[in-house]
Amino acid sequence: MAVAGCDDSTETESGTSPLTGLKAPAAPVLAVKIDNVGPARPQTGLGAADIVYVERVEAGLSRLMAVYSSHLPQRVGPVRSARETDLELLRQFGEPAFAYSGAQSKLLPLVKDAPVHAVTPEQSSDAFQRGRDRPAPHNLYLRPERALAAAKDAEDAPDIGFRFGAAPAGGRATPSYTVRYPAAAITFTWSGERARYRVAMDGSAVPGADGQGRGPATVVVQGVTIRDSRFHDRAGSATPFTDTTGEGPALVLRDGKAHRAHWERPSATRGTEFTTEDGKRLDFARGPVWVAYVPRDAVPSGAAGSSR
Repeated sequence: MAVAGCDDSTETESGTSPLTGLKAPAAPVLAVKIDNVGPARPQTGLGAADIVYVERVEAGLSRLMAVYSSHLPQRVGPVRSARETDLELLRQFGEPAFAYSGAQSKLLPLVKDAPVHAVTPEQSSDAFQRGRDRPAPHNLYLRPERALAAAKDAEDAPDIGFRFGAAPAGGRATPSYTVRYPAAAITFTWSGERARYRVAMDGSAVPGADGQGRGPATVVVQGVTIRDSRFHDRAGSATPFTDTTGEGPALVLRDGKAHRAHWERPSATRGTEFTTEDGKRLDFARGPVWVAYVPRDAVPSGAAGSSR
């Protein structure tokens, strides 16, 4: 899958993951929707993800979409419900496996028509288990190997536009950066010793997201359009829809520095291209990537500080 305007010479090297730039065999994509409220923490399996997307949901909270291909942990969770945003986001992965706990009835027809191989407790009960350490609904966990066994036609990880290599020139030293939502905050702190970012949710460290070198090597703060969708939760709050197509501003954190950038994704079936202010492709550091979606005006014009 190529991105419009992409120089073929920058394509991912053979034998490396197009999602991390690290050596890895070709393997199918498994996307898992993960809870991110206080009772759901600490989450399990985030450190093995190639990509973690942070989305805004109802009541100003956030939820995670973890994407696996290079590594499969024994368990992932807590698993929560799907949103309309997920369907557009996942189109760039071809036909991935998508594990989630359920979806409201009005959304189910859209999920059914989407090019994903759904893995749910109703369809694949042996791929899920309930934990005893916390109350429902924050105790549903996925067994990734069983999930992929239930989604045998899930496609291998494709090129989604990420490029990996040397850091761009410039950038501003940014040892810590906080992404803020109305009712949630995620802080990324650079660890030169690990050459990875440590992750904290509302001030609490995320175990495993910085363990054994599997924390994010690159963090993208991506400015997008976030609007109310036609769906609502049980309390009547509108479900936000995050439009991940189009173009806009971004801040790319790598190697302890922040780089102002521009992103472009022409359509849902295409990957996302990131460029520097002078129009050159912006290479990520090799390793896992976290992408936090924020409103466009929350991406700072400078290269340090935190989003609003």
